[in-house]
Amino acid sequence: MGKIAFLFAGQGSQYPGMGKALYEGSAAAKALMDGFEALRPGTLRQCFAGGAEELTRTANTQPCMFAAELAAAAALEEKGVTAQGAAGFSLGEVAALTYAGAFASKEAGFEAVTLRGRLMQDAAQENPGGMAAVLKLSDEEVQRLCEECGVWPVNYNCDGQVAVAGKKETLPAFCEKAAQAGGRAKILAVGGAFHSVLMEKASQEFLKALRGIEMRTPAIPVYANLTAQPYGADMPAVLAAQMANPVLWKQSVQNLRRDGFDTFIELGPGKTLSGLVKRILPGARICAVEDMDSLAACAAALAQEG
Repeated sequence: MGKIAFLFAGQGSQYPGMGKALYEGSAAAKALMDGFEALRPGTLRQCFAGGAEELTRTANTQPCMFAAELAAAAALEEKGVTAQGAAGFSLGEVAALTYAGAFASKEAGFEAVTLRGRLMQDAAQENPGGMAAVLKLSDEEVQRLCEECGVWPVNYNCDGQVAVAGKKETLPAFCEKAAQAGGRAKILAVGGAFHSVLMEKASQEFLKALRGIEMRTPAIPVYANLTAQPYGADMPAVLAAQMANPVLWKQSVQNLRRDGFDTFIELGPGKTLSGLVKRILPGARICAVEDMDSLAACAAALAQEG
């Protein structure tokens, strides 16, 4: 077996009850989540019993997703499974950096993602916008349509799948043009035009906050959404700029494979990233950990392959 990469999920995969099974079944996960609860009272209730509407509020989604993702990583480590590299989709990148030791502590990473969620929600309220998923068109065709319609390509997920963002009034016309071009476009149920210029104020405020805290070189390479390359110098600038720029997910996964990673473990709610990796790297070893059953299945599969 080659190298293992941990992949941390992004916003949109959340669901009521996430992390509860790991909290109840893993001592390491429980200890970690209890620490996050002490910093932000109500986090456990939101994860375990929060309604769908409450969990879709960006200020809630991000710390709750982060807590569930780091809990999955802690439970895996409890089973003796560690990663040699990591990447995360949007908010998941903060989790990836935290796992890799880029923050002084996991609690510091949690406080950073909590602030990120608040700033992005505030920016979305100041500059109302939305997002749409586009299927069956090339990246170049999506970019052309974006220029015509005044929206921005923001998530390069895999071949034939790009998400765009823009002001709410621009998205219906874009979706219609995408359909005319032979694609399919669907407006997403998200709270803002994330990873676009409408998040620039949040990005700048997040950068100011990051400049005031200690960040360290990660112990393992973490592939940045902004560049699709491992983090290097000026980590705060790269992490903050990610909020107002496209997520280069397809390119990041391709570069992980280029660098010798052949086993990908998605951590946190859902299997969205697993599905994308299957499309980007057919034949790659993939598993996802979000509860005790999937934890056991992943550990068993890795033991058999090892």
